Amino acid sequence: MKIAAGSTLIRNGQMVDGTGAAAAPDAAVLVTDGRIAYAGPAAGCPVVEGVSVIDACGGTILPGLVEAHYHPTYFNVAALEDLDIKYPVEYVTLLAAANARLALECGYTAARSGGSLFNIDVWLKRAIENDVTVGPRLAASGREICGAGGLMDWNPDFRKIGMEGLILLVNGPGEARAAVRKLVKDGVEWVKTYPTGDAAAPDTNDHHTLCMSFEEMEAVVTTAHNHRLKVTGHCRATEGIKNALRAGYDAVEHATFIDDEGLELLLQRDVPVVPALQFEWASVEYGKEWGMSQRVIDGHKETLEGGAESARRILKAGGRIGMGGDYGFAWNPHGDYAKELTFFVKYVGFGVLDVLRCATKVGAEIMGRGGEIGTLETGKVADVLVVDGDVVRDVSVLEDRRRIVAVMQGGVVKAGRVAR
Repeated sequence: MKIAAGSTLIRNGQMVDGTGAAAAPDAAVLVTDGRIAYAGPAAGCPVVEGVSVIDACGGTILPGLVEAHYHPTYFNVAALEDLDIKYPVEYVTLLAAANARLALECGYTAARSGGSLFNIDVWLKRAIENDVTVGPRLAASGREICGAGGLMDWNPDFRKIGMEGLILLVNGPGEARAAVRKLVKDGVEWVKTYPTGDAAAPDTNDHHTLCMSFEEMEAVVTTAHNHRLKVTGHCRATEGIKNALRAGYDAVEHATFIDDEGLELLLQRDVPVVPALQFEWASVEYGKEWGMSQRVIDGHKETLEGGAESARRILKAGGRIGMGGDYGFAWNPHGDYAKELTFFVKYVGFGVLDVLRCATKVGAEIMGRGGEIGTLETGKVADVLVVDGDVVRDVSVLEDRRRIVAVMQGGVVKAGRVAR
């Protein structure tokens, strides 16, 4: 990815550095050759000749946001079948590139894929890094793994169409190892699995059931770690969460119904969680108009309430939480990413600075790039978001793309008003 040459000074705004520290009023960020040379009070900023200046308009300077559960290939999904057989690979690739551009325009300079059709995210990552197209820095996961007959195995066998575009179905540890080896060849960084079901499938694998055995999960982890890949999983049911932690998962998606034992296991290994709760709220709020049965909506309501309580417990106990979740559904579309942050403040009860830390520093750590990006600190890569508004007072400012002054990656302004 292109790195800027020369120096740029961002001034006339408060700074939220992403560490959870209080906002610094009247701050400045100096970027030199794509890295942060200074971040702090404006009065202490070095003077550089010939520097370009970005006016923060009295707003907020913060690290670029990180979408920690990103599905670049999802587009207007209204039914499970839309995930795998709605469009051909050629069109899905174009949609993924458009979604990536949109994410960057929304202030998201990095994202960890939570699953992708046809291995597209691996190649999308390469295209972004080679400046073929624009989008967030990606951590790719490619196709996902689920036990046969589980949540993601919804196409009946008589159709003979399988689910190979999105899902690798496994029966037993041997097939689980083989599935991971396919992903190794594909070039992924994260292996995404489905240890548990979901409210979307009340008749087969609901949110209190399992989709994979512990032995299958352990085989996935052992094989993935041997190839230096990380493992995560869709974990709602209590036992599925604990199975993932005992098996050695590197992250947990949702952790919806975590119990005391699960929380202790989570904290022992400092495993991060991405709850993805805005999706649940949207499912409850808009589900009926998209044809969801009341039974499914009630399941999402239970998941929403359980997930919110689990997130509160994890944060209070000192656990790490990332922001992001399942955008690309018809009722939870791409472009609404920052609604997750507002939701965690207004519904879950997190403080704004905690949410911003989750959406920047922790997100970067989940991607494995905490030493490079995620905070505004000297020496880090200059992925910076400048917003016309007081984000600390009203985090929903981040939902309005018209308020974005600049989105910077490696010191290069890629989106926002000053890029036009």
